[in-house]
Amino acid sequence: MEPINTLSGSMVPLPINDIDTDQIIPARFLKVTDKNGLGEACFADWRYEADGSLKADFILNKVEYKGAGVLVAGHNFGCGSSREHAPWALMAAGFKAVISTDFADIFRNNALKNGLLPIVVDQETQQQLVSLAEEDPTTTVAINLEQQTVTLPDGRRVEFPIDGFSKYCLLNGVDQLGYLQALESDVVQFEESHPVPINTSLFMS
Repeated sequence: MEPINTLSGSMVPLPINDIDTDQIIPARFLKVTDKNGLGEACFADWRYEADGSLKADFILNKVEYKGAGVLVAGHNFGCGSSREHAPWALMAAGFKAVISTDFADIFRNNALKNGLLPIVVDQETQQQLVSLAEEDPTTTVAINLEQQTVTLPDGRRVEFPIDGFSKYCLLNGVDQLGYLQALESDVVQFEESHPVPINTSLFMS
């Protein structure tokens, strides 16, 4: 996982409430165990016609939003069933952060574990970002994880919450397993200095 400190990118506005994980990545694409090809499957039922051709009116298919790294979504993003493939698909589609007024807990946790930054802002800020992205697809925002801020084009800085452990892991580019592995020497030292006494009564008849 690559470290995240600062991000800057244009935005894709998708202000639809209650977007669930089956819309982000339909269940038929869950057979894979890696991220290869999931970018094309992201929002597949919204992006493609029955014959596989692109739906011209869907936002991700519009050329002016190609290469955007920030998704500005509606309320309660990522609700529904638990599937790690949802953040995988969003990242494979090029997104590094998702901004919303609220995230489903399981999706938020899966996103943080995989290096996708879920950012919660107030409704006024979310609506402003949607309007800016709709009016000018080249509009960019600057995200600073260390300071936990989003800087809008007008210079206004909005703070967002994140728990300390997830912030540490993202800043250092480690997942939960990587964090524990980095502490291996400390664990060994602790175990050596705190031997477990053997209860000999267990071996007596």
